[in-house]
Amino acid sequence: MKVENIAIAAMNNFASLYIDQKGPVKDFFHYNITETAVFKERYNDLMERQFDRTGIAECIYHYMKRFPQSEQTITSLEKLRDESSVVIIGGQQAGLLTGPLYTIHKIISIIKLAEEQEKELGKPVIPVFWIAGEDHDYLEINHLFVEYKQSMKKISYPEKMMEKRMASDIFFHKEEMKNWLEEIFAFFGERKYTKENLELLHTAISNSESVTDFFAYIIMSLFKDYGLLIIDSADDSLRLLEKPYFSTLIERCSDITEAVLQQQELINSYGLPKVMEIENDAANLFYYLNHERILLDYSQAENQFTSDKTEFQVTNSELYEMLNEHPQKFSNNVVTRPIMQEWLFPSLAFIAGPGEIAYWGELKKAFETLEMKMPPIIPRLNITFLSAAIERDIKELELSIIDVISNGVEKDKKLFLETMSDKKLHEMLHVTENFIKEQYAQIIERISKTDRGLLSLSEKNLSFHLEQIEFLKQKSDQSLHIAHQAMLEKYNRIECSLRPEDSPQERMWNIFFYLNIYGPEFIHELMRVSYTFDGTHKLIRI
Repeated sequence: MKVENIAIAAMNNFASLYIDQKGPVKDFFHYNITETAVFKERYNDLMERQFDRTGIAECIYHYMKRFPQSEQTITSLEKLRDESSVVIIGGQQAGLLTGPLYTIHKIISIIKLAEEQEKELGKPVIPVFWIAGEDHDYLEINHLFVEYKQSMKKISYPEKMMEKRMASDIFFHKEEMKNWLEEIFAFFGERKYTKENLELLHTAISNSESVTDFFAYIIMSLFKDYGLLIIDSADDSLRLLEKPYFSTLIERCSDITEAVLQQQELINSYGLPKVMEIENDAANLFYYLNHERILLDYSQAENQFTSDKTEFQVTNSELYEMLNEHPQKFSNNVVTRPIMQEWLFPSLAFIAGPGEIAYWGELKKAFETLEMKMPPIIPRLNITFLSAAIERDIKELELSIIDVISNGVEKDKKLFLETMSDKKLHEMLHVTENFIKEQYAQIIERISKTDRGLLSLSEKNLSFHLEQIEFLKQKSDQSLHIAHQAMLEKYNRIECSLRPEDSPQERMWNIFFYLNIYGPEFIHELMRVSYTFDGTHKLIRI
């Protein structure tokens, strides 16, 4: 594998401005990530705070016992207990078979930055992946995209989920999951490593009950040798550690909401859109009621927490009692999850995707309200895999790799077809079409004066002739496609590999497509690559 750093704009303008540390966006964060001493500064700030490192280490230890581990895992847990330790943290939803590639890219980012900063600081730096098991958007995680006829086909797991359950409370039927897995690999095709991958995944299914378990088992199977620690945000033991912090979130909910709204207003004053939808009465907490997450609102005037989706209605003191009795029923929303992470973990940095960068920018005042700083937000590695076959196609068609990754090939394909098309024929058909329209305009005008009963027939007659001309155009185009089918297939292959459905590769493809071809060594080769966290796009030739 070889990596090439290339300049490609981030998916949103906010993230682009942040990566370049340009105003006004850079002022929406507490740390300048371009400063060479930023991690040292953050480390010193963290050493002035208190963290229950032993408590969180024990919680992670008990959570991870049922998943694949290594000596490196045990070492990371020992490091986390060290009072001088810090973590590099990031998270993602528990997608089936790990979901889109960007989840893998994020994990690699977490591990590699932790390795880098442990060397730089000479202190224990542990990679931690936060599984968003408390999320309830099942439709975001229940499918995979596979290649079908040089385009992408969505294959959804068939079991339905009608309730808004947390992902960690969604339990699957093992045989149904195995059948879905067989369908996925039928699209991947039988390869050298197919049997090995299926054995791994069948073992994962056998050792899992929920979709979050399934996700965690696979992640640790792939990355156990790199000291990665994982924790499910919906883990009951974690909730016990979070209980005093939930108490603070209940107490300060109005202050937090007001702070976010003020930050959003500031951002909007620069013409930048807000990314989080938050109402004036938002409590920014979920409560688990009858196996469904309900979002809470808070009325200061009535001192009541309510939900517009149910008849849920409790006073402030009643909610404290509920927290004391059943902390596992409470969970965070997009506002309070980053805050909770920062209370639990000594975070040297948070690894974020482009969308996450935008919503962190709306949290600065909320953190300040709670007398904390946001960690340095480090953009995760954006990676595109380029196979030798696809690179040959790109060179043969004389395309720009950067342009293909950024914009796809549709424009180039159309230009190629225009170059190859019979322009004279198209011109003749265009002239004929205009002539017929002009002649029939005169015919219809004449008929309208002499015999209006023929108007409908004349209009149908015109339509028939125009349809025939259009039919001839289409047949000419089909003939052109057939004549140049080999070249068009190259365009389609390139687009399907690098810019499928006009989306980045990392949002459509899954890691097991590559593991099916290259085997488990593919992950280890990715981990041996040297990465720079400089905001550039990483083109990896495989």
